[in-house]
Amino acid sequence: MFNRIELLRIFCIAAETPSFREAATRLGASPQTVTRAIKDLEDQFGEPLFHRSTRHVQITAFGERLASQAREALAGLDQLFQQHGGKREEELAGRVGIAAPRSVGRRFLLPVLAQIAREHPRIHFDMRLSDQLTDSVEQQIDLGVRIGFIRDRRYIARAVAQIPLLVVGTPELLQRHGAPKSLDHLHQLPTTALIDNNTGRVWPWMFADGQQIQPANATFCTDDQENEVEAVLAGIGFGQLPIYLAEPHLRAGRLVSVLQDQAPPPWEMFIYRPQQGPVSPRVRLVHDLLVQHLSDPAFVPQG
Repeated sequence: MFNRIELLRIFCIAAETPSFREAATRLGASPQTVTRAIKDLEDQFGEPLFHRSTRHVQITAFGERLASQAREALAGLDQLFQQHGGKREEELAGRVGIAAPRSVGRRFLLPVLAQIAREHPRIHFDMRLSDQLTDSVEQQIDLGVRIGFIRDRRYIARAVAQIPLLVVGTPELLQRHGAPKSLDHLHQLPTTALIDNNTGRVWPWMFADGQQIQPANATFCTDDQENEVEAVLAGIGFGQLPIYLAEPHLRAGRLVSVLQDQAPPPWEMFIYRPQQGPVSPRVRLVHDLLVQHLSDPAFVPQG
C-alpha cells in the first residue's frame, strides 16, 4: 500500500511519460507498481486518470487538472521540508559529479552551479562535458543532463524541457542561394554537419513524420556544436540547430528559420541519475535546483 504522497508522486511521473513502462523505468519500479498506484488513485477520486489501450495511455482532462494541482502540492511539501527539515550544513558538503553536453553545460548548468556554490561553498563540482552519454560508474557521475533518448535502465531520468530543432541560415545565405523549398532541395544547398564521435559518422537531420536525411552537400563538418553554430553564423551553410542555440540569433536577425512546416517533434531534455545507491542531500539539492531552472522556458528556450 502507498500513502497518498507516494501515489501522487507516481502519478505525476506517469503524467509526464508516454507509457507506464517508461514511468516505471524513471521511478526504478515495475510497470505493475505504476498501474496499481494509478488504479488506487482512480478509485479514491472516482474518475479515470488515463485512457488506456493496448498500444498507449493518454491522460484524461480530469487527470491533467489533477496533475497540475498535484505538482503544486508536492512542490510546496518539498519546500516545507527543505525549510524546516533540520538539514545540517555539514550534510551539504562534498563532491557532486555532473555530466552534460558541452553547449548545455556552459549555457545552463554553470549559472545554476555558481548560485549553489555561493550559498553552499562546501559543495564541490566535477563537471564532464561530452555530447555522448557518460558512463556514471567510470566517471563517478551523480547527475547528468542529456537531450534525446535515455533507454539505459541503469538510470532514472526525468524530462525537464522540450527542445525543437530548427533549420537555419543567415539572411546573406538565403539571398545567395534562396531558401530550401523541400528536403530534396536541401541536398543542393551548402550545409553544415555535426559528427558523432562514437561512430565517426555525421548525425542525420530529423524532420516531420520520422523523416531523416543527411544533406549531400555538407561544406563544413565538426564534432563541436558550438563550432557548428559559428559556421552557420559565418554563412558557410544551413544548419539544423536546437532552439536554445539558434534563438538568440533568430531574435537578433542574424539567422532565419526555414522549412518550418517540416520541423520534427521536439526532442526532450532529461536530467538523469544512476539507479543504484542512496541520494545524498547535496546531490538532491543540485538535482532539484537543476530541475527547477531547466524546466523554466524563460531559462531554457523551448519555442
